[in-house]
Amino acid sequence: MSSWKLQDAKQRFSELVRAAEREPQIVSRHGRDVAVVLDVEEYRRLKGNDLRAWLLTGPKVEDVDGVFERDRTPAREVVLE
Repeated sequence: MSSWKLQDAKQRFSELVRAAEREPQIVSRHGRDVAVVLDVEEYRRLKGNDLRAWLLTGPKVEDVDGVFERDRTPAREVVLE
């Protein structure tokens, strides 16, 4: 991963974008990393890793027989003081 000073990134923005198509690019300001520029497909792939997407990868309704067993184990005893 390459690193760019903010001033260089601004002056050479087209080059920064082309480089980001190959691999993520780090942008720093005053020696501190402040941003990452990455390819839009990589962004979409990363953004897709959310709860909704994960839940949608689960079994389909038609794949489940609809019979669920309830755990009848007693809950633990809690002492309130």
